[in-house]
Amino acid sequence: MRPSAASADRLTAAAHQAFAEAVQFYLMQTPRELPSEFFYDALGSALFEAICELPWYRITRAERALLAAHGAKIWSLADPVSTVVELGPGSGDKLATLLDARTIARPTTVHLVDVSAAALSLAARTLGELDNVTIVPHRAPYETGLIDATGTRGRSGRTLIAFLGSNIGNFDPPGADEFLRSVRRSLLPRDVLLVGADLVKPERDLLLAYDDPLGITAAFNRNLLLRINRELGGDFNLERFVHRAVWNAAHSRVEMHLVSTARQRVIVRDAAIDITFEPDEPIWTESSYKYEPDGIVNVLERAGFRRLGQWLDDEARFAVTLVQAV
Repeated sequence: MRPSAASADRLTAAAHQAFAEAVQFYLMQTPRELPSEFFYDALGSALFEAICELPWYRITRAERALLAAHGAKIWSLADPVSTVVELGPGSGDKLATLLDARTIARPTTVHLVDVSAAALSLAARTLGELDNVTIVPHRAPYETGLIDATGTRGRSGRTLIAFLGSNIGNFDPPGADEFLRSVRRSLLPRDVLLVGADLVKPERDLLLAYDDPLGITAAFNRNLLLRINRELGGDFNLERFVHRAVWNAAHSRVEMHLVSTARQRVIVRDAAIDITFEPDEPIWTESSYKYEPDGIVNVLERAGFRRLGQWLDDEARFAVTLVQAV
């Protein structure tokens, strides 16, 4: 069912207002910030898909290989599953790999939750080619989409939540705890959660993954300013902001920043912003937390889950963990 023109207009207006309010709030913080959730307009989503193909960014390939190698075991522990909810599906390739590993291809309703219309469209096309799969997209933040998706579950079978791509790393530790508790509240006992998490590795490898020699990650980061210019009436000069990635070992996270190269004034009309940046002043755009294998299990257990299995790529330093709601 397609939304009516009126409902689509309301969604667009509400999304525009939320974007403007977030930009106003976070750019006025010290240090200045911008939320990473707004990376994913159509261009941002395409750039991220390109990042996933880079030889220095191994997360996607490692996770897909783990799902292909251990998918049958994952299903044997999780089944009977009749509903799958993927939070942040990207292109849909990883979930397609997992669904292909089903030994029994029973009818499955797949709910896709993302704030990016482009990502939802791409994932729906990818997964729509699978047999016995019904796709239901939800253009919404994770928590809202999850409530909508699990509120329509069938009477039989379990629900599997897929939270892949190391998206858990985008939450700081308190945020990860609260988010996972909210996921648990949406589930029934014996429902399952599958989490992909990037692991701590040498600093050189991390920085290459987040500041690649081709400059695609830099373009992805700077596209956030381009989006603000286009959608909110901003006048950021992209040539005066450079991409910077930093490994913060004390907090076990890679930080991405956009750094002003000169003293400059920036106006964002729809966000009611008129600010001056100093030379070398950063905007913090993303944190990507890295885990140890036992650490991700501990976080999940604190939220009300029990470990069913964990599979590691020791070379790429990546983990896929399956837990059950208790």
